[in-house]
Amino acid sequence: MMAVVDDLPQAVAAALRPSEYTAALIQVLRHRADWVRGADALEIGAGSGVVLAVLSALGSASVCGIEIEPVAIAAAADLLCDLDGPAMAELHQGDMWQPIGRRRFGLIAANLPHFPMPAQRFGERLPSWSSGGIDGRNLLDRFLLGLDTHLAPGGRAVITHNAFIDLPRSREIVAEFGLSLRVAMTVMVHIPSAKLELMTPAVLRAEEGRTIHRYGPYAFAEMHIVEIGDRAAFA
Repeated sequence: MMAVVDDLPQAVAAALRPSEYTAALIQVLRHRADWVRGADALEIGAGSGVVLAVLSALGSASVCGIEIEPVAIAAAADLLCDLDGPAMAELHQGDMWQPIGRRRFGLIAANLPHFPMPAQRFGERLPSWSSGGIDGRNLLDRFLLGLDTHLAPGGRAVITHNAFIDLPRSREIVAEFGLSLRVAMTVMVHIPSAKLELMTPAVLRAEEGRTIHRYGPYAFAEMHIVEIGDRAAFA
């Protein structure tokens, strides 16, 4: 495992702060603990490392995290060491699936940036932690297309998926590989007005009143946690 950083700068700690998305993902993983137990687990976009810590606590045989930001790699290493993480723990800095070649995993988790906005900083978050491109699918589609190579037979993926970025399209992509996608949980998440102003206008027009709801000055959006696997895995 990579070297740890003892004192995380305040700005970095704020940027890595777990979101409502992370909390919902953790809730579903805890509910599906039997899927995690004994599995070689992978997280794409490991961020602070808290989801890796959860996977370890739930009894995964090993955990592997991939993250593009060096500061996040250091923070995740620090967290796993502080929590006496599993002996079989790996962290890799890199882009999506690239660091792991063609390795397969029994459980794959991801909370990827998939908000439909250009790549730019929002608040304390770095662009790589906020932006999913004009339609929000830049990273999501690459993730889904990689599952055929990296999900072990009978394995499952559990990911966050905003309702306003075409869930049927995601279902079509994984179906091409004989996989099924189902919604495990839907929650409402608050979208700050400053972030809503950055949303691709066409997406906002199409989704307002459908998956995006305004109440006075406040806006909320539907966000899914989805599970992906073969039909036998969901039996």
